[in-house]
Amino acid sequence: MTDDSRTAALRAQVRALMARAKDDLTELVSFRSVHDPRQFPAQECRQAAQWVLDAFAEVGLTDAGLHETSDGSLAVVARYPAPAGAPTVLLYSHYDVQPPLDEDAWRTPVWELTERDGRWYGRGAADCKGNVLAHLTALRALRETLGDKGFPVGITLVCEGSEEQGTGGLEAFVPEHADLLRADALVIGDCGNAAVGVPTFTQTLRGTVNVILAVETLAGPMHSGMFGGPAPDALAALIHLLATLRDEHGNTTIAGLPADQVWDGAQYPPERFRADAGVLDGVDLLGDGTVADMAWARPTATVLGIDAPNVVGAVAAVQGSARALINLRVPPGIDPETALKALTAHLESKTPWHARVTVTPDAAGAPFRSGTGGPARRAMEAAFAAAYGRESTTQGQGGSIPLCNVFAETYPEAEIMLIGVEEPSCLIHAPNESVDPSEIEHIALTEALFLASYGS
Repeated sequence: MTDDSRTAALRAQVRALMARAKDDLTELVSFRSVHDPRQFPAQECRQAAQWVLDAFAEVGLTDAGLHETSDGSLAVVARYPAPAGAPTVLLYSHYDVQPPLDEDAWRTPVWELTERDGRWYGRGAADCKGNVLAHLTALRALRETLGDKGFPVGITLVCEGSEEQGTGGLEAFVPEHADLLRADALVIGDCGNAAVGVPTFTQTLRGTVNVILAVETLAGPMHSGMFGGPAPDALAALIHLLATLRDEHGNTTIAGLPADQVWDGAQYPPERFRADAGVLDGVDLLGDGTVADMAWARPTATVLGIDAPNVVGAVAAVQGSARALINLRVPPGIDPETALKALTAHLESKTPWHARVTVTPDAAGAPFRSGTGGPARRAMEAAFAAAYGRESTTQGQGGSIPLCNVFAETYPEAEIMLIGVEEPSCLIHAPNESVDPSEIEHIALTEALFLASYGS
């Protein structure tokens, strides 16, 4: 079979499988697989894990099982042995999802895949159950096209059950079971294209440092009429401190952390970013670099939450204490421990009025940069071009996937590639998450073409 005829056959097979993919995604989305028993029954995650296990066993990955990890989540591992002399490819995704957040903000049922304006809506439709279906559809298409020949490479499917909670179950599992998961190329299906129809490798991931900043000034709240003025206001001190994290242009300003890096890959057009991020008309974008510089190459401090009295029900009182959760994203080249020390020193040095300040580390994850130029990358680039009809591009991602660093440390010779169905319109982690079914189709075709050609 020539390359052109193979591409045509796989394209037709993937297209024919899309109705089944929609039915399967409907069933998978129906599982409320949030790995937090305080919010949803643990049985929902177990049922989702079993569904994934059965689906990939049916397609031919018969060395399959559920593995309990250190955080109590179940990792699905299913394998097909490599033919003699052929490489092995690991396909990663996760079946757990973010909680729905404000269910009243959803325009469609949260746990029911719903088609609207050509997109499929539901929690996990993109992140990451849509990627699970892309992997599955690729293997189904390849099996249908090759018939009894079997897969041309070894395949290991790893589907995580606690990625969204960040509790590290699979991160601990990987080095403890290195031989079980060993592969020559790792395809991380937890990213997406720069835009629908634009094939994209996610080249870098920013790391993260979270701290809880607590400010104390008084033994307790005091009447603002009687004591306001000379009494040190903890909430005002907190606001002052938070304001020091950015300059007047919106650049993050933390002593000891460089903030002049530039992104050397494809750029992120400002107007497209404004649309993707929902920036209101007339509101400025932040920073003195390009959008790509600010989003992918430089550190960024974000205030995630503040403990302070609510507006409704507030009383006339000077606050004696206040807290904030600060999220610092750092690009490759900056160590999280270095970033934590710099952020802590910055906050302590900028504290006004000799207020009592406590900076407590909350979470940390290292940044990541994938390699380029290897045989797997070249094969995936060719597969992208054949599937989408255009050359691939690269982007960074502000989010963190700590597992990528674990994979890189455990398998230093392996090539790691980050792709997927999660383009910006998907609104992952937000109400009204959706996926464009054409992205599932094209990513599935890309993976099928890659698996058919890699190592040949």
